[in-house]
Amino acid sequence: MDNEMDIEKLAMQLIVNSGEAKSKTMEAISYAKKGNIASAKKLLEEAGEFLTKAHEFQSDIIQDEAEGKLKDISILLVHAQDHLMNAVIVIDLAREFIDLYEKISGNREEG
Repeated sequence: MDNEMDIEKLAMQLIVNSGEAKSKTMEAISYAKKGNIASAKKLLEEAGEFLTKAHEFQSDIIQDEAEGKLKDISILLVHAQDHLMNAVIVIDLAREFIDLYEKISGNREEG
């Protein structure tokens, strides 16, 4: 398989795992909004696992670039990076939302 195909596959895996992380996170917010904080936190944990996988694919791409294997930056690769950044932002905000919903629902002591 040629290197261009490898980068394409890495980019697709970055998109897939980032998308799963974002989806799990949005579901977590929905659970928290309904007062189901435990399920929300579990989903957020699952989202973190997908985010870790996405970061691993990103690291592979960066390593390929550092080794001179990546000559051109494609729109697909830029799109993949956008997905990762969006997932990171959504997870960060979701943590705050879930903490807020937990506080509002009285399931947590103020600290």
